Amino acid sequence: MSFESSRAKLIKPSPAITISTAAKAMKAEGLPVIDLSIGEPDFGTPDNVIEAAYAAMKRGETRYTAPDGTPALKDAVIEKFRRENGLKFERANISCGNGAKQILFNALMATIEPGDEVICPAPYWISYTDMTLLVGGTPKIVECAQEDEFKLTPAALEAAITNKTRWLFLNSPSNPSGVTYTREELAALGTVLARHPRVLIMSDEIYEQIYYADTPFCSFGIACPELADRTVIANGVAKAYAMTGWRIGYAAAPVALARVMSKIQSQSTSNPCSISQAAAIEALTGPQDFVDTARATYRERRDLIVTGLRAIDGVEVVEPSGAFYAYPSLAAFIGRRGPDGTVMADDSDLTRYILDAAMVAGVQGAAFGLSPHIRLSYAASTDDLKTALERLKDALGALK
Repeated sequence: MSFESSRAKLIKPSPAITISTAAKAMKAEGLPVIDLSIGEPDFGTPDNVIEAAYAAMKRGETRYTAPDGTPALKDAVIEKFRRENGLKFERANISCGNGAKQILFNALMATIEPGDEVICPAPYWISYTDMTLLVGGTPKIVECAQEDEFKLTPAALEAAITNKTRWLFLNSPSNPSGVTYTREELAALGTVLARHPRVLIMSDEIYEQIYYADTPFCSFGIACPELADRTVIANGVAKAYAMTGWRIGYAAAPVALARVMSKIQSQSTSNPCSISQAAAIEALTGPQDFVDTARATYRERRDLIVTGLRAIDGVEVVEPSGAFYAYPSLAAFIGRRGPDGTVMADDSDLTRYILDAAMVAGVQGAAFGLSPHIRLSYAASTDDLKTALERLKDALGALK
């Protein structure tokens, strides 16, 4: 008897989690593995957020809430969009879920018919394509070259749109590349999208607060206000406030779509955790010192890892302007042999070799739709990053 539906067979376990599990197993055996595979802040959740959660429990806020979030959380999200993005929304526009991942899934579930296409510029976050498959859609992969800083161009977008296109997914700053679209680049994509009124836009801005460029971060909603009636802006507290386990994501969406997303959520998880919602309110409305301090630390680590990677002969890397990932090219090492004679046929082979030989865990570019690369998270200590870079240099240098 099979316990796996045909739809479930379309998707695969998260490669990042698979690599991280292997790294943890090696650590359990006493090996000094440095795990740079998981996209998770290495800071603790701020004390004021933890205290807010405790206070909410003491007040008895431990019951069901509205499926898409409490009025207080929605108000905090509305104020965040106003304060930081210059965007105006009403409660009816806001949908809160168990992490940004659920927000994306709800939006797809609400809108996708069998055969609808979802444009995913590669490299893309791993879950975009599998979510699309789960709801009966078809991922349309558009490879974005390193020479274009892994960004979707208007010409490539126009060429990818068909009469089946339902969504475009944009992630800025990007996981896995760390690159960020400028206001002008978003506006140019908006010009193309204006000609295709059936296409909805998912602007995933979860790494907005981890942004290093001198120019201000620009939300898609500001760059393309004329597309507001078909744009969803997704965000959450996981990355900026080191709250990955609290599972609170949120989005601003057209009212009609937000209503359907709420209906779907009411039949899946009922509502986001009431305690986590109270914590998220404090994160969004309380002191923002933590965000500023974390951003400065990530920037120092970004500079360290980019400098270290560029010092390795054969490695090329685009400097990330946001998030906490580097996405170096390993093209120079494809076809080389390891000390035992094993040929590095692709970036999956290289990633496994790096884990075994250098005891550094990263995620192969194939997982993100664009090879041959490796994603390395620099949400790790400076000492670990320095050691990882030394090991990486030695391991790649040993390939002949």
